[in-house]
Amino acid sequence: MSYRKFLKKMKPKEQRKDLEKVEQKSIGTSITENLNIIKQKTGNSPDIIIRMLTFSHDPEVSTAIVHVDGLVDNPTINEFLVQSMEDSVQEKLEEKDLFKVFSEKVVAVSSLETLKDWDSLFLALLSGDTVILADGKNEALIASTRGGERRLVEQSDSEITLRGSKEGFTESINTNTALVRRIIKNPNLWVESMNLGKQTNTDLSIMYINGIVDTDIVKEVRQRLARVNLDAILDSGYIEQVIEDESSGLFPTITHTERPDAVAGNLLEGRVAIFVSGTPHVLIVPAVMIQFFQTPEDYYVRFPISTLIRMLRVFMFLISLIGPAFYVAVTTFHQEMIPTDLLIIIASQTESVPFPAIVEALIMEVTFEILREAGLRMPNKISATISIVGALVIGQGVIQAGIVSPAMVIVVATTAIASLATPNYDIAISARLLRFAFMLSAAIAGFYGIILGLIMLIVHLASLRSFGIPYLTPLAPLEWKSLKDTIIRGPIWSFNERPESLHPQNPVRQGKNQKPLPPLKRRMVRADTKEGDKNES
Repeated sequence: MSYRKFLKKMKPKEQRKDLEKVEQKSIGTSITENLNIIKQKTGNSPDIIIRMLTFSHDPEVSTAIVHVDGLVDNPTINEFLVQSMEDSVQEKLEEKDLFKVFSEKVVAVSSLETLKDWDSLFLALLSGDTVILADGKNEALIASTRGGERRLVEQSDSEITLRGSKEGFTESINTNTALVRRIIKNPNLWVESMNLGKQTNTDLSIMYINGIVDTDIVKEVRQRLARVNLDAILDSGYIEQVIEDESSGLFPTITHTERPDAVAGNLLEGRVAIFVSGTPHVLIVPAVMIQFFQTPEDYYVRFPISTLIRMLRVFMFLISLIGPAFYVAVTTFHQEMIPTDLLIIIASQTESVPFPAIVEALIMEVTFEILREAGLRMPNKISATISIVGALVIGQGVIQAGIVSPAMVIVVATTAIASLATPNYDIAISARLLRFAFMLSAAIAGFYGIILGLIMLIVHLASLRSFGIPYLTPLAPLEWKSLKDTIIRGPIWSFNERPESLHPQNPVRQGKNQKPLPPLKRRMVRADTKEGDKNES
């Protein structure tokens, strides 16, 4: 049964309401009514610019150009839309062929599209496209003119490296995908676009390399994004919190970056990148824990140096996690582990302190967290002053007042520096929160409490998944071939295969004969190869 026949059997009042809904969704033929709908829908906002054009051969046929000021590229509209249409007013145009002539002969922009419903029209208009309406046409011509003021490509403030690219992502999703395409010039680099957010209609894109990425991972990403039904998407963090495997945990299971080379490296391993309009942070899935201790610069230097730096990062993470807890446990329960001379010094310092070690640690840790948060939110000029006040005035003041001992100040300061040296902010803040739990466990049971806490932490990490991939991969489950790119970073010429845990379609990354050889040895290998070829012949 057709929709019109179905309406005839309905009651008159219900039929009128249903027809009104259909008419509201479809663009009408009267340009005056269409423009009135646009004005009413947008509250007659002054940034909705409407330019009327009338062709000389038929003054009754009017054309309107509608766009949002600030979201469009004004030179494109003036030169390739308005000027081109004004130059063609002398051409004899028939009303029924108006949009066809515009598309083929008049409008000189790269992308043109025809729409017939209001929802798509408003989405295109508020995304920065220009809408062309004509009298007597029940459709609209959409010209791609997105532009406006945008931040230039600059170096990322949160991921600074001494070597490598200095380009960082911006808030423009088109600019961000283009930055990755400049690195990976491969037609198999595919991008899929969508809109999320019932009110914001935020542009979102997923990027992956077809032929490398596991199709199950791409399918899982699509399914999780399709389930998103939020009112607004203001940052990639909104997406991260609704698509990750476990959002209530302290440890992140999705990583993000502002660097195009980092995204390119992960795509080449078989991962998927998620771009969100309005933010420079690009999500990368799936993610494992060891990724949060790696930086793109690790692959730009020789492998012994990179390995030592990675070991140092892991060591600093452990200090930021259990440093104060270790001091509390030693000074409270295990004094016999401290050398006698050092124990006498610590005892003399804590003699005048009225609080136990756990209270000292909590006071200093909470004070430093307050200073850290205040310095992070203050303007740059004021944050430097807060750092000086925190380091000199408060640090020296609590020692002279006898609230904490100098040894505790040193331990807390070392822990703070170690947490700041962790390359990823998400994993560093997880250690900051768990640090208090370890301090309490150390105050209750000493080293036994710390060991019990570490066991519970490892069990929890082993239970985590990121899009089905175990969080501690390749350590648990153990993957021998992937161990060369964990805490230890093997030489570049040894990365012959992609990570097994990602199940890439093409596991081969590069040829096996990439190891550099000295000139004399290279000549000997060539001679042996030629002699072997002769013997075979």
